[in-house]
Amino acid sequence: MANNTADHPPGNSVADGNQEGDFGITVMDLRELMELRSGEAVTKIANSYGDVQGVCRRLKTSPIEGLSGNPVDLEKRHAAFGKNFIPPKKPKSFLALVWEALQDVTLIILEIAAVISLGLSFYHPPGGDSELCGETASGVEDEGEAQAGWIEGAAILFSVAIVVLVTAFNDWSKEKQFRGLQNRIEQEQKFTVIRKGQVIQIPVSELVTGDIAQIKYGDLLPADGILIQGNDLKIDESSLTGESDQVRKSLEKDPMLLSGTHVMEGSGRMVVSAVGLNSQTGIIFTLLGAGDSDEEKKIKKAKTQDGIALEIQPLKSDEAVESEEKEPEVEVKRVKKVQVNKKEKSVLQGKLTKLAVQIGKAGLIMSAVTVIILILYFVIDTFGVQGRPWLKECTPIYIQYFVKFFIIGVTVLVVAVPEGLPLAVTISLAYSVKKMMKDNNLVRHLDACETMGNATTICSDKTGTLTMNRMTVVQAYLGDTHYKKVPEPDVIKPFTLEVMVNSIAINSAYTTKILSPEKEGGLPRHVGNKTECSLLGFVLELKRDYQPIRDEIPEESLYKVYTFNSSRKSMSTVLKNTDGSGFRMYSKGASEIVLRKCSHILNTNGEPRIFKPKDRDEMVKNVIEPMACDGLRTICVAYRDFPAEAGEPDWDNEGDILDELTCICVVGIEDPVRHEVPNAILKCQKAGITVRMVTGDNINTARAIATKCGILLPGEDFLCLEGKEFNQLIRNDQGEVEQERLDKVWPKLRVLARSSPTDKHTLVKGIMDSTVLETRQVVAVTGDGTNDGPALKKADVGFAMGIAGTDVAKEASDIILTDDNFTSIVKAVMWGRNVYDSISKFLQFQLTVNVVAVIVAFTGACITQDSPLKAVQMLWVNLIMDTLASLALATEPPTESLLLRKPYGRNKPLISRTMMKNILGHAVYQLTIIFTLLFAGENFFNIDSGRNAPLHSPPSEHYTIVFNVFVMMQLFNEINARKIHGERNVFEAIYRNPIFCSVVMGTFILQIVIVQFGGKPFSCTALSIDQWLWCVFIGVGELLWGQLITAIPTHRLKFLKEAGHGTHKEDVPENEMNEGDDEIDHAEMELRRGQVLWFRGLNRIQTQIKVVNAFRSSLYPGLENPESRNSIHNFMAHPEFVPLSEEEAQIPEREDSSSDEVDMEIQPIPSSSTGGGKALDVSHETTC
Repeated sequence: MANNTADHPPGNSVADGNQEGDFGITVMDLRELMELRSGEAVTKIANSYGDVQGVCRRLKTSPIEGLSGNPVDLEKRHAAFGKNFIPPKKPKSFLALVWEALQDVTLIILEIAAVISLGLSFYHPPGGDSELCGETASGVEDEGEAQAGWIEGAAILFSVAIVVLVTAFNDWSKEKQFRGLQNRIEQEQKFTVIRKGQVIQIPVSELVTGDIAQIKYGDLLPADGILIQGNDLKIDESSLTGESDQVRKSLEKDPMLLSGTHVMEGSGRMVVSAVGLNSQTGIIFTLLGAGDSDEEKKIKKAKTQDGIALEIQPLKSDEAVESEEKEPEVEVKRVKKVQVNKKEKSVLQGKLTKLAVQIGKAGLIMSAVTVIILILYFVIDTFGVQGRPWLKECTPIYIQYFVKFFIIGVTVLVVAVPEGLPLAVTISLAYSVKKMMKDNNLVRHLDACETMGNATTICSDKTGTLTMNRMTVVQAYLGDTHYKKVPEPDVIKPFTLEVMVNSIAINSAYTTKILSPEKEGGLPRHVGNKTECSLLGFVLELKRDYQPIRDEIPEESLYKVYTFNSSRKSMSTVLKNTDGSGFRMYSKGASEIVLRKCSHILNTNGEPRIFKPKDRDEMVKNVIEPMACDGLRTICVAYRDFPAEAGEPDWDNEGDILDELTCICVVGIEDPVRHEVPNAILKCQKAGITVRMVTGDNINTARAIATKCGILLPGEDFLCLEGKEFNQLIRNDQGEVEQERLDKVWPKLRVLARSSPTDKHTLVKGIMDSTVLETRQVVAVTGDGTNDGPALKKADVGFAMGIAGTDVAKEASDIILTDDNFTSIVKAVMWGRNVYDSISKFLQFQLTVNVVAVIVAFTGACITQDSPLKAVQMLWVNLIMDTLASLALATEPPTESLLLRKPYGRNKPLISRTMMKNILGHAVYQLTIIFTLLFAGENFFNIDSGRNAPLHSPPSEHYTIVFNVFVMMQLFNEINARKIHGERNVFEAIYRNPIFCSVVMGTFILQIVIVQFGGKPFSCTALSIDQWLWCVFIGVGELLWGQLITAIPTHRLKFLKEAGHGTHKEDVPENEMNEGDDEIDHAEMELRRGQVLWFRGLNRIQTQIKVVNAFRSSLYPGLENPESRNSIHNFMAHPEFVPLSEEEAQIPEREDSSSDEVDMEIQPIPSSSTGGGKALDVSHETTC
């Protein structure tokens, strides 16, 4: 028999699942069985168990009814065969994270300097305080003060400890948050099983050995199994074997189904034979050392050695979060190896890396110069000007001075490197991701939400995204009559009605059904493929029922099934007639395609009449095109009889089988546009984003829907193309895509109809590679079918449909739309732009602090031989305050106004000229105030000068005021930093961000505590109320100064430069643009050359930004509830399992039958397309 079905002997009911006692088969038996392939497996099953039924009997399960679902039975199966999850790798302990934070080079330098300072403060050589050591020893007469020399060293160590703990806590909470997020993704993954005779969906982690699972096109198998019944089943086993050819599965030849493999065609049922660590995937996972990081490192090295190479990547990714703090050299090597799957660096990541390199270099130079000047000044002054000899007993004192200078130098470096920047990125992205969940965006790759803010183009599917995906038949052509609404059953001839109802009931997936509404008065629930649901609904409207027909002809009795795929563009089912009169085949598919195979059509009397090509052309013109112009999808239903006397046909010769059909009817299916979509598309257009529709539908239908949505606007010069015309326009005579040709087409293209997944991939790649416009395009794509995978992976941001999408599409995507709604994409744009603005706000604030602090430390050190801001104070300002500021500025909620500006684009600098004006403007104010206070403050406040104080002298009021005023100015400038586009009202909607308000208040209170009670460790002395009021008053001046700066028009300030540009491809030297290398950011190449690896400040930025990379390849190890996490489903489901490089020619042309572009209308139609030659529509008309 062509259809693979196991016979079902009686007496194997659900009740068997509850029997006590052991199972008739052990885990080891099943493991051995699953290791066999093809003929060996068939022989083993036949010899040891009789047939698949024998395996089911020993597992105490029914092939028809499935398991009972009894908790006791399920528990027994868990105990005997294991659970369907791989134990997650333990998260790093807090102490391990502390140790990692301690690896920061700048912190290590500070620690060493502090320890030396501490040691020297306790070392008092005899005669060390002699006059011979010069002025250096003066001022240390007070024994108590001398003894207090250790306080600065201790305070630095204490500050370092605080910084390390804060960093470790951030890393720990970040890891926990990401794991929680991934758990949510896992919970979304369900699989269809039969229990108690009912078809239900359960989370993949709840699958048990013995479950009867239904598998269909687009599924990713979550466990090993043995086929019970299959229709035209083909599996992609490349994830396990490395073989790219699809493997046909059947009971007679190869019934073994393996976890982690993709169903590429057909459908069927299997009995689950191995789960978790006992499945083939789990065994590999165990061999590779699931929880052993040393093993994982070996995996990295072995990555390109055999067929499994690419597929093992997710194992590596389990430690992605772990490796985020590793050295950049290691990271670069890893990037190199994984090049096949590496997406181009995210826009923000690239810009931040480059900016960090620049800032790091500047900081390094400044700190080195500071140290050199201080040492030279000291040496020249002491040994030259004063002419003192170097005395042995004075050495410790001199060394103490050198250590002090070194600490000042390191402090300048600490201040120069924006430590808070990676934290701001992390907080902003994590905060956005959490909030985006509420907006139906489940973010899988963290950088996607930021990239979305730069999107310039959205290529959207039609079905389910722009439309409701609730399909209903509204028109029909039956018996030579075109009915504009569903006809009454009594006007249809009995034979026509019977053959049509049978055809629809039998030639649809049996998993597709219409259920009664959940709520009284609600709409019936559509389960399964929505196009098939509309046909079943049509049957119900004709007062007929499809279920009795399916009960009479169960799925097992179907003789042969040609499932839908993109080359057939139709689905056909063959039945063997019970009276022995041969076979009958039912077909359905895209109307133009199926009609081309029809030689007859049922007439008014329900009798077949000849159907010539001329009749077909007339029907297309008079029936199909008018339906399409109304925005309807058209499906043709047909049948064919094979008489017994002609003998059994050759079922593998599809060309002959799917021909000579008799057309029963053509129906027009309406899928109404979502009412909120036109408004959402209008918002996109205002935001400078072009929306393009890419659909498998008829061009007239697509054009009608695009007009309703507002994608096509009257008076606009646009293109509507079919896949066929599109390919003719962009390919040369050799059939190769030419970028020049593509550049002439895509800017005006708004609708691509009858497109294949390959067309979608070509369009996305072409737009992304194009240089025809000023800015490089950032492309977002939606997809739901298995073959949308390449386009989803290629795009800057891939959106998969959470409801209609297949597992493969979801795994290739960056964001999952949990409601399949286009408006959620618009919300993602808003959040993405908000992330970008949040980072810019923080940068504006951070760089002002950095510029001022570095200049003050550098100038102060050079003029007064001491930094006005001490090391501990610098650590407070730079690290603690930046941490708090990043929290405050990175959690600003988005506003609709974000959608009123154009996208920033790839090459827009992070720091605009307006921001540069703000940074420099506020720096001028702050430096003027600080230097005035530094050199004339003692006169203004009538206090003692703090300049030129000797070693270990007590804190002065003078320098305390300088420090306090500095912090107050930063505090009020933080409010200014809330606006980066020159807005005047910096307080606007400040109440909407309670985090910001509490951070500002909290920082203010902490500053009071530090100044009033910080004492020697913070080099502070308590201030009077008058002094405090002056400090606050000067701080408030920042707000007034901000208004003054805003009043200066930016365009007048021609001298201002921008900073933080993206890397242009042309900026990269040719010798570094090797093939496969072009997607590594140039800034990363600078790192690779090792120019700036010395200082850890940059390394810290690199590694913390790698949070993004960690997310990109995370294996989603669970944290809160390990039992339900880390299923094998995710092990192979990782996006990196689709190892398609951009240039790969053999992108399988196949669409998803469970997604709703199934409509059997996915591919370009040969020769005479619906629109005739009109598919290329450059007219200003949008009507049909």
